[in-house]
Parts: sequence; C-alpha cells; structure tokens
Amino acid sequence: MLKKLDSLEKRYDDIVKLLSQEEIVKDFTKYRDLSKELSQIEPIIKKYREYKKIENQIQEDKTLLKSSDKELKELAEEEIKILEKQKQTLEDEIKKLLIKSKEEDKKNIILEIRAGTGGEEAALFASELFRMYSRYAEKNNWKIEILSSNFSDLKGIKEISAAIKGEKAFTKLQYESGVHRVQRVPQTEASGRIHTSTATVAVLPEPEAVDVKIDPKDLRIDAFSASGPGGQNVNRNYTAIRITHIPTGIVVSIQDEKSQHKNKEKALRILRTKLYEIERRKKEEEIAKKRKSQVGTGERSEKIRTYNFPQNRVTDHRINMSIYNLNEFLNGEMDEIIDALLTYFESKKLEEELASFDENKGNN
Repeated sequence: MLKKLDSLEKRYDDIVKLLSQEEIVKDFTKYRDLSKELSQIEPIIKKYREYKKIENQIQEDKTLLKSSDKELKELAEEEIKILEKQKQTLEDEIKKLLIKSKEEDKKNIILEIRAGTGGEEAALFASELFRMYSRYAEKNNWKIEILSSNFSDLKGIKEISAAIKGEKAFTKLQYESGVHRVQRVPQTEASGRIHTSTATVAVLPEPEAVDVKIDPKDLRIDAFSASGPGGQNVNRNYTAIRITHIPTGIVVSIQDEKSQHKNKEKALRILRTKLYEIERRKKEEEIAKKRKSQVGTGERSEKIRTYNFPQNRVTDHRINMSIYNLNEFLNGEMDEIIDALLTYFESKKLEEELASFDENKGNN
C-alpha cells in the first residue's frame, strides 16, 4: 500500500507544480482536468501525510525504549500504544478513500429500462420499475429528465432512457444493472395463473462532452417522422432523429421532442454515454485480468432481483437478501437493499485492493 501511496503523492506534487505553470493555466481543458484530479487525490494525500508523521513519531519513541530511564521508557511505551491506534485508524480511512476515489461515483447517470420476456406484462413491469426509480430520485432530491421513450398499447414501457442528475446518483444506483424478474398474476391474464416476466435495467455514468470525443465523420444521421403507439404517424415533419455510430454500429433513435435539434442533442448524449461505457468496461476487464477473483458486475444478462407479488417479497439474489415490503419498495423505499448492496460490493472491492496491496508489500 505504501508503494501505491508514494506514487500517488508524487503525482499530487507533480500536479501542484503543473497548475502553477502559465501554459497550463491558459489551457482551459488541461487546467480543469488537472484540478479535478487534484481534488480527487488530495484527501488521500492529507491522510497519508498524517500517517507518515505518526509513523515517524512511533520510530522515535521506539528508540526511547532502549533508554535506561524507566519513567521515560514507560512514557514511550504508552505513547506508542496510542499512536499505533491512530495509525490503524488512518490506515483504514486511507483504504476506504482509495476505494471511493473513483471519478464515476461523482457522475450523473443515464438510466435505461427495457421490457424483456413476457410481452405486454413485461412492458407494464418496466413501467413500474421506472416509476420506482423516479420516486427514489425524488426522495434523494435528484432531477430526472426523460431522453427517449417507447410505450406499449396498454401504456406499459417497451423501452425508456432517462438522465438522472444529483449527488451520489451513480454511487447509489450503480448496482441496479441487470435482469429484474416479476412473479404475479398479470393484468392481461384472465385465468389467474402466476406468470414470470422480466425487464432489463442499465445504469451508465453520463460523461461530460469532453470525456468522449466523437468524430462527425463517424456518424450517419437520419431524420424521419415521429410515430405513436401502434406505429401510426403522429408528425408529418421529419423531427425524429436516428444516429448511427459507424465504427461501433451503435444506433440511437429519439423522437420525443418536436424539435429536430433537441432530438439530435438527446441522441448524442445517449451515444456519448454508450461509447464511454464501452471504454469503461474495457478498463474494468483489463483490471479484472490481473485479479484472482472478479466482483459481480451487474451485467444485464445476470438475474439480479425478483419481485414476488403473492409473497409481498423482494429478493436480491447477489446478496441473498429478502424483504417483505414489496409495495413500499416499488414506491421508492429502496434504501434497505441499496445500502446492503453498497456495503457488500464495497467490502468486495476493499478485499481486492488489500490483496493487491499485500502482493506489493514485499517491494516496499
């Protein structure tokens, strides 16, 4: 760990020097990026420097243990005990800061919900999930903005994309990505049999425009007329926008706004987020290859949660946790499971970081 912190401290000092250089001050993008990086690592460096001071004091006190003065020796022993406790507390705080210093945790998010298996019932379930996240956003004073939507004939949601802005939005919702399963008697089922339907949720950190550079030459932009449920034409003007990113094949279509310009703006936001997510996943895979074990990532293919209406039960399969307040949970009272997930995945990450630090201890 000390080797990692020494490297981080050197980077901190380098950034401080760079920020004082005239050419950096004049370059807005570089100055902003360096300032952001500095603010992220500064709390860690402050704690580390406190840690080093205490470590130095412990070493000085240990030399006093060789003293022939019995009283001085006893004072040194007592102070070492106190300092060792302070050192351990600081070490724990530093480890937590190292885990929580990810830039993504401070980002807003793009929430995508799609109906899965189950036809119209799946679309109705997707609609309830979107309402659940909307209520949770309201509880946390986050702002939610619908970017695109596609509704079914019974006002369910075939798919929807929304931006959620607010403090810790990504931190709290990052583990919601995956397959959500509902078990209940569908509104569309006359025989009263319990059916199982699914919807997929994706939570993606929304990058700033400068985080992802898109070459206009890589885009094919098509305008078309918007349509409503059932495919009927609702707008003869070509306001809807379809953007294809040629290198990756990603296609984003937006038709919610009456303005072509606004639809294009929203489509680019979603495209930028998807491209950012691809790069983020690549980095995570590179890190995972170096690890002995891999933390569950909440991929969309994983069944993460079941909503069982007959038993009034919500079960999160990743942490094997069930609560029996389904209606309240769907009304946005999600903290019990959200907090448990954060504790579980944070401890997993901390274990991995510590394992990585232990491997490097021999080099310190």
